[in-house]
Amino acid sequence: MHTTGQPQGAPAPVGEQEVQSRPAKTRIVRRPVHGVLLLDKPLGLSSNDALQRVKWLLRAEKAGHTGTLDPLATGVLPLCFGAATKFSQLHLDADKSYEATAVLGTTTRTGDAEGEVVSVRPVKVTQSDVERVQQQFLGTIQQTPPMHSALKKDGKALYEYARAGVEVERTPRAVTIHALNLLLAHVKFGDKAIEMIVKCSKGTYIRTLGEDIGEALGCGAHLTRLRRTVTGPFDLSQCITLEALEGMTETQRLACLRSVDVLLDGHATVTLGDGDAGRLLSGMRSRGPWPDGDYVAVYADQPRTLLGTARVRAGELIPVRLLSPVEIDQIRSQPQPFPSLNNAPARPEH
Repeated sequence: MHTTGQPQGAPAPVGEQEVQSRPAKTRIVRRPVHGVLLLDKPLGLSSNDALQRVKWLLRAEKAGHTGTLDPLATGVLPLCFGAATKFSQLHLDADKSYEATAVLGTTTRTGDAEGEVVSVRPVKVTQSDVERVQQQFLGTIQQTPPMHSALKKDGKALYEYARAGVEVERTPRAVTIHALNLLLAHVKFGDKAIEMIVKCSKGTYIRTLGEDIGEALGCGAHLTRLRRTVTGPFDLSQCITLEALEGMTETQRLACLRSVDVLLDGHATVTLGDGDAGRLLSGMRSRGPWPDGDYVAVYADQPRTLLGTARVRAGELIPVRLLSPVEIDQIRSQPQPFPSLNNAPARPEH
């Protein structure tokens, strides 16, 4: 009797065994997730790599972050999901605080420990020298952006020029150092270093600040540690690590999300009834006894839910950035255990 197919015991065709034994890939089913997760970014990951890992853990459809941290840096990184991505740009202007270590006597091409050594100089620095220099860097200062940065010139990131060995002219920019504490310290191999605590405005490069302080001390410096401790209203005590997230269930991960309106810190609030709320979501303006303002968070009443942002001119509420009705329904059905503007005591309404 004849049978079809391979004889018993015959080897499978080339590649067939490999295909049959390869485990099937599990397809991640994405879902709408809305909110902000405060991550303590680990060392060695880019901001985008960290974002993509958390996005995968949450199975989120849409995600973004509120400003980058270098792979060398750790610390506070707000990650935005779903409707929160509409307001992530607002957070870019926030003041930030850092802790950093700058080793004295050695400069590198990148201003940090990852770059090629450019110069080595003797270090004859005292704490008195450090305190004198500290005063020079308080307040508004001029800072030249580093070549190894994401700033663009002629449509191309500066780090792309740097990788090609090309240095381009950069215009110094004004940044503000609100607070600065420098302490002379000793690190491994007897090297001297500066321990830095900095509170600064947006656009400040801590690597460049460390380099400039080193030059002011006459010996040069490069950064070996950088940790962001505060950005806007968020600090490290509110953050969760990637390792902790990975050890959680999906329900526990979702419980780590903060509501979308934590990004609207400092906004005035207006609450609308059903009729006005519907008109606002259609892009129509409303009139009321509200004072003029450029930054207004608008809520629906019963239940109190964020609708978006607006500005007020001459008693007219003008939509700026709105959530969609679908997003609003999804947010209402999503647990929000963390305190937020949404469930904080309401400010006096006008």
